[in-house]
Amino acid sequence: MTSATGPVRTAALPTWREWRAWPDNVRYAWRRSLRFRTLAVTLGLTALTILVALVWMALAIQNDLFESRVTQVEASAQQATLAAQTTLDSASIEGNAVALQNVMSDVQNTQFRQAATDIYALLRISSAPSVVAPQDVEVGGLGALLSPDLRAAVAADPDHQYWQSISLPTDDGGTVPGVVVGQQLVLPEAGAYELYFAYDLASEASTLSFVQATLWGVGLALVVLIGAISWFVLRSVTVPIGQAAETSAKLAAGDLKVRLPVQGEDEFATLGRSFNAMADSIESQIQELAELSLVQQRFVSDVSHELRTPLTTIRLASDMLNDQRTEFDPTTARAAELLHAQVQRFEMLLTDLLEISRYDAGSVQLETEPTSLAHLAEDVIASMEQLADQHGTDVRLVAPGGYSPVDMDPRRVRRIVRNLLGNAIEHGEGRPIVVTVDSDQRSVAVGVRDFGLGMRAEEVERVFDRFWRADPSRKRTIGGTGLGLSIALGDARLHGGRLAVWSELGRGTNFVLTLPRGGARIGSSSPIAVDPGDDGAPLDDLGLTQPIDIPTAGRGGPS
Repeated sequence: MTSATGPVRTAALPTWREWRAWPDNVRYAWRRSLRFRTLAVTLGLTALTILVALVWMALAIQNDLFESRVTQVEASAQQATLAAQTTLDSASIEGNAVALQNVMSDVQNTQFRQAATDIYALLRISSAPSVVAPQDVEVGGLGALLSPDLRAAVAADPDHQYWQSISLPTDDGGTVPGVVVGQQLVLPEAGAYELYFAYDLASEASTLSFVQATLWGVGLALVVLIGAISWFVLRSVTVPIGQAAETSAKLAAGDLKVRLPVQGEDEFATLGRSFNAMADSIESQIQELAELSLVQQRFVSDVSHELRTPLTTIRLASDMLNDQRTEFDPTTARAAELLHAQVQRFEMLLTDLLEISRYDAGSVQLETEPTSLAHLAEDVIASMEQLADQHGTDVRLVAPGGYSPVDMDPRRVRRIVRNLLGNAIEHGEGRPIVVTVDSDQRSVAVGVRDFGLGMRAEEVERVFDRFWRADPSRKRTIGGTGLGLSIALGDARLHGGRLAVWSELGRGTNFVLTLPRGGARIGSSSPIAVDPGDDGAPLDDLGLTQPIDIPTAGRGGPS
């Protein structure tokens, strides 16, 4: 599908079957799909928000569970320690080690159980020898788990509790998180001891794991749910946008009947009605312009045809007057000569107008036959030799290729080359003109290069416009109609070829005609460069050249 501005390309949809192509597919979808881009941004920000919230909640719950458990074990350890201290303070030892040992056994069996743990340790602080001091007590191997910092803090302060997080061993060889609480306990006649109670936090860890798993599950479900909601919401928004984009592309491609479906009364419905009204207006205006163009084409064609009969009579009369002008007085003879020249120019103009009208109506047909472009260029140069001599111009033919016959309409191609060469002679300022013919496997080309005044960039853009001239005040010796380059461009396109131009002030102009070989499509390149680049020697140093001997088709030659 093509339009006036160029082909309308339909991008291939990405395939997700090959996982190696996923990065490219994601980049393609991000660049081309508004729905994918919006959904990805929404899910990304939602997932980030939920992740931050879940992490904060998990940490808050973890800290709250830990702090609550620490407060609880501190209270239990404090209660057991106070009860044990009360029992020890009321005991009467009187230097009897056995009595003190019995009291300690009673404390372990009664008061220590109030701490709600079976893991504890009783370690003497003083290292001085004592007859009544009982030995250290460790239940559950707690002594090896105590850090030196905790023991130093407990030994130095008899009035406060201290706690520390530890890992408690289990029967299966693993560990569970725990906390140990320590403070001093004073035995009668034996001095101060360090008393530690250890508590495992397995139940709290299990509770925390359950809460975290629940939070992550809820977070994942929220992401999926929000993604689904976003998908449906975006679909309701992007589907009308996609329809509008597709309809706009069809309208730009020339399908003037396409319209947007309109449903409801919301903003998209308003957009659809406005778009359809715009399309109706464009269609009506284009139809009016097409009808007007058709009327103009028919008018030009009819007028051109109708003028040919009286013009033929006028031309015969002007020819007769021009042939007998030597018998007239100078004023009448000059008038007859001007009449003859203008009638010829008028006839050329009518011929060009008829040709243009055929192009506009699409009724031009090619009459192709195998033709050597090099030989055709040689014939055109020979036919315009007299005109070149009048301008003092040396026309040079350089033909490294283009000898083998190529299917073309020789009459139209000859008209193109003749028009280009005539313009080069007209504007070449009497300097040499180089006609180059070359070919490759896909195309043949002919270039006409003059070293005249050249044109500005804005003039180059309009050089193929109808009735346009770069400098209307410039003297013309060839009675041009202003339609030659337009017709030449039409002839080139009719062959499936291309007519390109390069020009620069002070360096001249270069026209290059490229024609396809064997019906092939010509690419962006040509056997002859449009931009000649640095031409090398100054123009004043260019001398005349000898005619080039073009080999005939029977003798062969480069192709």
